[in-house]
Amino acid sequence: MKRQNLRTAALILCIFSYLLVGAAVFDALESEAESGRKRLLEQKRGELRRKYRFSADDYRELERLVLQAEPHRAGRQWKFAGSFYFAITVITTIGYGHAAPGTDAGKVFCMFYAILGIPLTLVMFQSLGERMNTVVRLLLKKIKKCLGMRTTHVSMENMVLVGFLSCMGTLCIGAAAFSYFEGWTFFHAYYYCFITLTTIGFGDFVALQKNEALQKKPPYVAFSFMYILVGLTVIGAFLNLVVLRFLTMNSEDERRDAEERASLRRARNNIHLKPKEDNRSSNAIFLPVEDRTSQMNLIPLVQEDAERQRRQSATSAAAVPAFCTCLCYRPQVCGSPAPSHPETLSCHTNPVYYNSISYKIDEVSLSTRGQTGSSPGSTLSSNSPRCRQHPRLRRKSI
Repeated sequence: MKRQNLRTAALILCIFSYLLVGAAVFDALESEAESGRKRLLEQKRGELRRKYRFSADDYRELERLVLQAEPHRAGRQWKFAGSFYFAITVITTIGYGHAAPGTDAGKVFCMFYAILGIPLTLVMFQSLGERMNTVVRLLLKKIKKCLGMRTTHVSMENMVLVGFLSCMGTLCIGAAAFSYFEGWTFFHAYYYCFITLTTIGFGDFVALQKNEALQKKPPYVAFSFMYILVGLTVIGAFLNLVVLRFLTMNSEDERRDAEERASLRRARNNIHLKPKEDNRSSNAIFLPVEDRTSQMNLIPLVQEDAERQRRQSATSAAAVPAFCTCLCYRPQVCGSPAPSHPETLSCHTNPVYYNSISYKIDEVSLSTRGQTGSSPGSTLSSNSPRCRQHPRLRRKSI
């Protein structure tokens, strides 16, 4: 979480710094030119008013008429071709501003149309970009294999280079086409393609707005529509390859932090198995022992293990044996030499598998018997046939 907060703060700082740098550069580049254009416009306006003797109100009315008539130079904007062009600019968020709904019903429909169309378009372009990147990766592998290269692995650098070259090629092809059809310079046409395919859409250069091109040049109209859609797919593939990789870093860090917290909780739960109440665990195994002996906790069990063992004992109790081993340290009392391994005795059965439980049989004197705590009701040692004959033997837990 701390890493994510630092990254977010750094991004905010970088964006504000970038905005300040951009504002300073645009101020230095455009401020003087804007002042010069404004002085020239005022000079032209004064000349027109003196020449045609317009009043101030008449001149403002003429300006309003010119602005309203500008979109209609391309023909009727709201026929099917013009409406399709407008719908493209809406759902792709280009928004040239060359045409806008004039009725209230059209404005309401435009809002609802954009709410559904913009997310759908973004998802479509992202999916197409992923498929395009997959095809490019396969083509690069085949090209490397045909060239006999040692490794055919396609790295991220290869994909970024191919994506960048694809974007540059798309922009150059569009610039050449629009400079021919629109009469723009190659630089202005390239600028229009870049502003369009990045969905900035200033509207200072807009295609299909001269000589009623929407109605009189159907091939050019079709080319313009297809270029916008294909170009946005190429740009989307490149952005999906480069930018979205960095956009997912926060989600990856959040998932990693969640996994670490879950691991810590599991480890803490596995360590703290015994509750604090009476220092005894409800999942621990207690064996009954003989009188004048203490009851010992042998194995703390995890809840899942206990439940699984209870199910196994319910189905086949005979298949789950109970083991306990005893060691006799008085060969002369037990009537046998000292065993080299623990001797198995018949004892209290319990349908739970005990892992490595062992007991020592040690001889104690009658004087030390009173020093041990008693636990009545024990039957473990008394059931043993050998230990039953020697009551002075005491079980002691290792």
